[in-house]
Amino acid sequence: MKEQITEYCQKLNLSVIADQWSALADQAAKDNVPYSSFLFSLLEAEVVEKQVRSTTTLLKLSRLPFRKTIDEFNFSIQPTIDERRIRELMTLSFLKEHENPIFLGPPGIGKTHLAVSIGLQAISQGYKTYFVSAHDLIIQLRKADSDGKLEKKLRSFVKPRLLIIDEMGYMKLDIGDAHYLFQVIARRYEKGSIILTSNKSFGEWGEMVGDPVIATAILDRLLHHSRIFNLNGESYRLKEKRNKDKLEK
Repeated sequence: MKEQITEYCQKLNLSVIADQWSALADQAAKDNVPYSSFLFSLLEAEVVEKQVRSTTTLLKLSRLPFRKTIDEFNFSIQPTIDERRIRELMTLSFLKEHENPIFLGPPGIGKTHLAVSIGLQAISQGYKTYFVSAHDLIIQLRKADSDGKLEKKLRSFVKPRLLIIDEMGYMKLDIGDAHYLFQVIARRYEKGSIILTSNKSFGEWGEMVGDPVIATAILDRLLHHSRIFNLNGESYRLKEKRNKDKLEK
Protein backbone atom coordinates (compact mmCIF):
# COMPACT_ATOMS: atom_id res chain seq x y z
CA MET A 1 0.00 0.00 0.00
CA LYS A 2 2.85 2.40 0.76
CA GLU A 3 4.07 2.16 -2.82
CA GLN A 4 0.54 2.81 -4.13
CA ILE A 5 0.08 5.87 -1.91
CA THR A 6 3.39 7.32 -3.11
CA GLU A 7 2.48 6.52 -6.71
CA TYR A 8 -0.91 8.25 -6.41
CA CYS A 9 0.72 11.30 -4.82
CA GLN A 10 3.15 11.53 -7.72
CA LYS A 11 0.34 11.21 -10.24
CA LEU A 12 -1.48 14.07 -8.49
CA ASN A 13 1.75 16.10 -8.45
CA LEU A 14 1.85 16.08 -4.63
CA SER A 15 5.60 15.69 -4.37
CA VAL A 16 5.93 16.94 -0.77
CA ILE A 17 3.24 14.58 0.51
CA ALA A 18 4.84 11.73 -1.44
CA ASP A 19 8.14 12.39 0.36
CA GLN A 20 6.78 13.07 3.84
CA TRP A 21 3.56 11.12 4.40
CA SER A 22 5.16 7.91 5.64
CA ALA A 23 7.33 9.55 8.31
CA LEU A 24 4.49 11.84 9.39
CA ALA A 25 2.11 8.90 9.55
CA ASP A 26 4.49 6.97 11.84
CA GLN A 27 4.90 10.01 14.08
CA ALA A 28 1.15 10.64 14.16
CA ALA A 29 0.53 7.04 15.22
CA LYS A 30 3.05 7.32 18.06
CA ASP A 31 1.56 10.62 19.27
CA ASN A 32 -2.03 9.51 18.76
CA VAL A 33 -2.65 12.49 16.47
CA PRO A 34 -6.25 12.78 15.15
CA TYR A 35 -6.74 11.91 11.48
CA SER A 36 -7.84 15.44 10.66
CA SER A 37 -4.69 16.96 12.21
CA PHE A 38 -2.49 14.49 10.34
CA LEU A 39 -4.21 15.31 7.06
CA PHE A 40 -3.93 19.04 7.74
CA SER A 41 -0.18 18.73 8.38
CA LEU A 42 0.32 16.94 5.08
CA LEU A 43 -1.71 19.43 3.09
CA GLU A 44 -0.07 22.40 4.81
CA ALA A 45 3.42 21.12 3.94
CA GLU A 46 2.36 20.71 0.31
CA VAL A 47 0.81 24.17 0.10
CA VAL A 48 3.81 25.88 1.72
CA GLU A 49 6.22 24.21 -0.69
CA LYS A 50 4.08 25.12 -3.71
CA GLN A 51 3.94 28.74 -2.53
CA VAL A 52 7.72 28.83 -2.19
CA ARG A 53 8.17 27.41 -5.69
CA SER A 54 5.60 29.82 -7.10
CA THR A 55 7.25 32.85 -5.47
CA THR A 56 10.67 31.76 -6.72
CA THR A 57 9.31 31.45 -10.26
CA LEU A 58 7.50 34.79 -10.12
CA LEU A 59 10.65 36.51 -8.84
CA LYS A 60 12.70 35.08 -11.69
CA LEU A 61 10.13 36.11 -14.31
CA SER A 62 9.67 39.61 -12.84
CA ARG A 63 13.15 40.81 -13.86
CA LEU A 64 13.33 43.03 -10.79
CA PRO A 65 16.77 44.70 -10.83
CA PHE A 66 17.29 44.18 -7.08
CA ARG A 67 15.35 43.14 -4.00
CA LYS A 68 14.70 45.87 -1.47
CA THR A 69 11.71 45.88 0.84
CA ILE A 70 9.77 48.84 2.10
CA ASP A 71 11.33 48.37 5.55
CA GLU A 72 14.72 49.17 4.00
CA PHE A 73 13.49 52.54 2.76
CA ASN A 74 14.61 55.49 4.88
CA PHE A 75 11.56 57.75 5.05
CA SER A 76 13.26 60.09 7.54
CA ILE A 77 15.58 61.56 4.90
CA GLN A 78 12.83 61.96 2.30
CA PRO A 79 10.27 64.18 4.07
CA THR A 80 8.25 64.79 0.89
CA ILE A 81 7.19 61.13 0.84
CA ASP A 82 4.02 60.37 2.77
CA GLU A 83 4.85 57.08 4.48
CA ARG A 84 1.20 56.43 5.29
CA ARG A 85 0.24 56.58 1.60
CA ILE A 86 3.15 54.32 0.64
CA ARG A 87 2.21 51.79 3.33
CA GLU A 88 -1.33 51.80 1.97
CA LEU A 89 0.06 50.84 -1.46
CA MET A 90 1.61 47.78 0.20
CA THR A 91 -1.91 46.45 0.86
CA LEU A 92 -2.16 46.12 -2.96
CA SER A 93 -5.67 47.55 -2.99
CA PHE A 94 -4.66 49.55 -6.08
CA LEU A 95 -4.36 46.28 -8.03
CA LYS A 96 -8.01 45.45 -7.44
CA GLU A 97 -9.01 48.90 -8.70
CA HIS A 98 -6.57 48.78 -11.66
CA GLU A 99 -4.97 52.00 -10.43
CA ASN A 100 -1.55 53.27 -11.46
CA PRO A 101 0.89 54.49 -8.78
CA ILE A 102 3.17 57.09 -10.36
CA PHE A 103 6.37 58.34 -8.74
CA LEU A 104 7.73 61.64 -10.05
CA GLY A 105 10.94 63.35 -9.04
CA PRO A 106 14.65 63.84 -9.69
CA PRO A 107 17.10 60.93 -9.94
CA GLY A 108 18.41 59.11 -6.90
CA ILE A 109 15.66 59.77 -4.36
CA GLY A 110 14.21 56.27 -4.12
CA LYS A 111 11.54 56.04 -6.82
CA THR A 112 12.79 52.70 -8.12
CA HIS A 113 13.26 51.35 -4.59
CA LEU A 114 9.60 52.09 -3.82
CA ALA A 115 8.45 50.51 -7.08
CA VAL A 116 10.50 47.37 -6.47
CA SER A 117 9.24 47.09 -2.89
CA ILE A 118 5.66 47.13 -4.10
CA GLY A 119 6.56 44.63 -6.80
CA LEU A 120 8.03 42.27 -4.20
CA GLN A 121 4.87 42.57 -2.14
CA ALA A 122 2.73 41.75 -5.18
CA ILE A 123 4.86 38.70 -5.94
CA SER A 124 4.58 37.50 -2.34
CA GLN A 125 0.81 37.51 -2.80
CA GLY A 126 1.03 35.48 -6.00
CA TYR A 127 0.60 38.30 -8.54
CA LYS A 128 2.58 38.08 -11.76
CA THR A 129 4.81 41.16 -11.95
CA TYR A 130 7.16 42.43 -14.64
CA PHE A 131 9.78 45.18 -14.35
CA VAL A 132 11.19 46.98 -17.38
CA SER A 133 12.86 50.32 -17.96
CA ALA A 134 11.14 52.61 -20.45
CA HIS A 135 14.22 52.34 -22.67
CA ASP A 136 14.15 48.52 -22.70
CA LEU A 137 10.39 48.52 -23.24
CA ILE A 138 10.80 50.52 -26.43
CA ILE A 139 13.81 48.45 -27.58
CA GLN A 140 11.85 45.22 -27.11
CA LEU A 141 8.85 46.56 -29.02
CA ARG A 142 10.99 47.91 -31.85
CA LYS A 143 12.65 44.51 -32.29
CA ALA A 144 9.34 42.65 -32.09
CA ASP A 145 7.89 44.95 -34.74
CA SER A 146 10.84 44.41 -37.08
CA ASP A 147 10.52 40.64 -36.55
CA GLY A 148 6.78 40.68 -37.27
CA LYS A 149 5.98 39.74 -33.66
CA LEU A 150 4.69 43.05 -32.30
CA GLU A 151 1.25 41.71 -31.36
CA LYS A 152 2.76 38.85 -29.36
CA LYS A 153 5.12 41.19 -27.52
CA LEU A 154 2.33 43.65 -26.72
CA ARG A 155 0.30 40.81 -25.22
CA SER A 156 3.26 39.89 -23.04
CA PHE A 157 3.18 43.38 -21.53
CA VAL A 158 -0.57 43.16 -20.93
CA LYS A 159 -0.49 39.76 -19.22
CA PRO A 160 1.21 40.63 -15.87
CA ARG A 161 -1.11 41.81 -13.12
CA LEU A 162 1.47 44.51 -12.35
CA LEU A 163 3.75 46.16 -14.90
CA ILE A 164 6.53 48.42 -13.60
CA ILE A 165 7.91 50.91 -16.13
CA ASP A 166 11.01 52.57 -14.71
CA GLU A 167 12.95 55.69 -15.69
CA MET A 168 10.42 57.25 -18.01
CA GLY A 169 11.92 60.48 -19.32
CA TYR A 170 15.58 59.55 -19.70
CA MET A 171 14.99 58.71 -23.36
CA LYS A 172 13.36 61.04 -25.88
CA LEU A 173 10.93 59.12 -28.06
CA ASP A 174 10.20 59.48 -31.75
CA ILE A 175 6.67 59.14 -33.13
CA GLY A 176 6.99 55.39 -33.65
CA ASP A 177 8.27 54.85 -30.11
CA ALA A 178 5.44 56.97 -28.73
CA HIS A 179 2.91 54.79 -30.52
CA TYR A 180 4.47 51.68 -28.98
CA LEU A 181 4.16 53.19 -25.52
CA PHE A 182 0.60 54.27 -26.20
CA GLN A 183 -0.41 50.75 -27.20
CA VAL A 184 0.96 49.29 -23.97
CA ILE A 185 -0.79 51.92 -21.84
CA ALA A 186 -4.05 51.67 -23.80
CA ARG A 187 -4.20 47.87 -23.67
CA ARG A 188 -3.65 47.82 -19.92
CA TYR A 189 -6.16 50.62 -19.30
CA GLU A 190 -8.69 49.47 -16.67
CA LYS A 191 -7.34 45.91 -17.01
CA GLY A 192 -4.04 45.95 -15.13
CA SER A 193 -2.01 48.32 -12.97
CA ILE A 194 1.15 50.12 -14.01
CA ILE A 195 3.73 51.53 -11.62
CA LEU A 196 5.64 54.24 -13.43
CA THR A 197 8.65 56.23 -12.30
CA SER A 198 9.74 59.39 -14.11
CA ASN A 199 12.04 62.35 -13.69
CA LYS A 200 9.77 64.45 -15.92
CA SER A 201 6.68 66.38 -14.90
CA PHE A 202 3.54 65.71 -16.90
CA GLY A 203 3.91 69.12 -18.54
CA GLU A 204 7.16 67.92 -20.14
CA TRP A 205 5.70 64.77 -21.65
CA GLY A 206 4.69 66.44 -24.90
CA GLU A 207 8.30 67.31 -25.65
CA MET A 208 9.59 63.98 -24.35
CA VAL A 209 7.17 61.94 -26.44
CA GLY A 210 7.62 64.17 -29.47
CA ASP A 211 3.91 64.65 -30.10
CA PRO A 212 1.57 66.54 -27.73
CA VAL A 213 -1.46 64.68 -29.07
CA ILE A 214 -0.02 61.25 -28.31
CA ALA A 215 1.29 62.49 -24.95
CA THR A 216 -2.21 63.65 -24.05
CA ALA A 217 -3.71 60.32 -25.11
CA ILE A 218 -1.16 58.41 -23.01
CA LEU A 219 -1.63 60.60 -19.94
CA ASP A 220 -5.40 60.53 -20.28
CA ARG A 221 -5.42 56.75 -19.81
CA LEU A 222 -2.53 56.61 -17.37
CA LEU A 223 -3.88 59.28 -15.01
CA HIS A 224 -7.59 58.41 -15.10
CA HIS A 225 -7.09 55.86 -12.31
CA SER A 226 -3.84 56.87 -10.65
CA ARG A 227 -2.12 57.65 -7.39
CA ILE A 228 0.50 60.33 -7.93
CA PHE A 229 3.51 60.83 -5.67
CA ASN A 230 5.68 63.92 -6.18
CA LEU A 231 9.07 63.33 -4.60
CA ASN A 232 11.80 65.85 -3.91
CA GLY A 233 15.06 65.85 -2.03
CA GLU A 234 18.73 65.11 -2.39
CA SER A 235 19.97 62.06 -4.26
CA TYR A 236 20.88 59.12 -2.02
CA ARG A 237 23.85 58.37 -4.24
CA LEU A 238 25.20 61.92 -4.14
CA LYS A 239 24.74 62.05 -0.37
CA GLU A 240 26.58 58.74 0.11
CA LYS A 241 29.38 59.93 -2.18
CA ARG A 242 29.78 63.17 -0.21
CA ASN A 243 29.82 61.32 3.11
CA LYS A 244 32.39 58.86 1.76
CA ASP A 245 34.61 61.73 0.55
CA LYS A 246 34.44 63.31 4.03
CA LEU A 247 35.54 60.07 5.67
CA GLU A 248 38.47 59.69 3.27
CA LYS A 249 39.80 63.19 4.02
